[in-house]
Amino acid sequence: MDRLLGTSKGFIEEFKAFAVQGNMIDLAVAIVIGTAFNAIITSLVGDIIMPIIGTIFGKPDFNSLVLGSIKIGSFLTSVVNFLIIALSVFLTLKVIVRWMPKKEVVAE
Repeated sequence: MDRLLGTSKGFIEEFKAFAVQGNMIDLAVAIVIGTAFNAIITSLVGDIIMPIIGTIFGKPDFNSLVLGSIKIGSFLTSVVNFLIIALSVFLTLKVIVRWMPKKEVVAE
């Protein structure tokens, strides 16, 4: 086991260097923001989009749609959620890219 981990002091220093690396901190921030974004999208889908679809099609929830023993409604709800999340991420990234300063291209 000592060969794998080395000395405890060396292991702790190596772990500390790994944990505070810029990429790891960026990843941690992205996970937290992604989790919050997921809550917003879940609310958007469940509280706004699906009731509108329910008003149009007469059913507020697709989960009751079944084809024999196949729960097609649950699948359709998941597809709608995915499409809305994908569209939201796409639009968010487009806005972020517009806000970022343009990089000048240096000709060689």
